[in-house]
Amino acid sequence: MTIPPRDTAGGPFAATLVVNMPVTKLDALDVIAYVADAEIEYAGTADPRVPLAPGAWAEVQIPKFADPPPLAIDVCSDVSAEHAQEHADRLAAALTRVGWMVRSARDGER
Repeated sequence: MTIPPRDTAGGPFAATLVVNMPVTKLDALDVIAYVADAEIEYAGTADPRVPLAPGAWAEVQIPKFADPPPLAIDVCSDVSAEHAQEHADRLAAALTRVGWMVRSARDGER
């Protein structure tokens, strides 16, 4: 399966988390995979992601042109916006437990 390159959420529904920490995309994916007890899918491609549940996954969007943080974690769902938000909330709680500072995206940040 080929996933086209993009810098927006890859699912029909998404909830965005914001991490205001200096972390690379690869490190962010590793930590997300760790807290989700999952493997990174499509590693080594332009669009890696971490499965969170059936029909839900996390993608990391990095700032453009070496801008400083924050970076965005898009929690995508094929099911519904509520499904995406439910798994975004769970992921945010899990990341907070390992010391990350995470918040939901504000209007205009998506």
